[in-house]
Amino acid sequence: MKIFIDADGCPVVDIAVRTAKRYGLECTIICDTAHSIQHEGADTIIVDKGADSADYRLVNLVSVGDIAITQDYGLAAMCLSKKAVVLNQDGKRYSEDNISGLLEFRAVSAKIRRSGGRTKGMPKRTVQQDKEFEKALTELIGEGI
Repeated sequence: MKIFIDADGCPVVDIAVRTAKRYGLECTIICDTAHSIQHEGADTIIVDKGADSADYRLVNLVSVGDIAITQDYGLAAMCLSKKAVVLNQDGKRYSEDNISGLLEFRAVSAKIRRSGGRTKGMPKRTVQQDKEFEKALTELIGEGI
């Protein structure tokens, strides 16, 4: 079991790396040149800046039983197709049961924005969200060890 983090815009990189280190798991941070992120205890792969370049690298590296951390529904769907376990930044697990609805929501939101409309942004991150993510990741690792 390895942990892969889609680090572009990810608020839980520190927590994920610290948790991986605590359990002795390999952890890889993937980001583009605009977000060069380095952490002791994790490998960092920096890809060229471009649409979905970090996502494609991550999906090419992830394998069955690995953990992928992302808030991107499209990347989550690709990782699920490779039988990885996928968590978002709040510790919610993506699954075959919920990914279709999430992708549909993303498509509708994009259509609204293309037509000049606005969609609500993410609220300010809370300490409780960080705790929930860490708890979910720890439980997930416990299931696989």
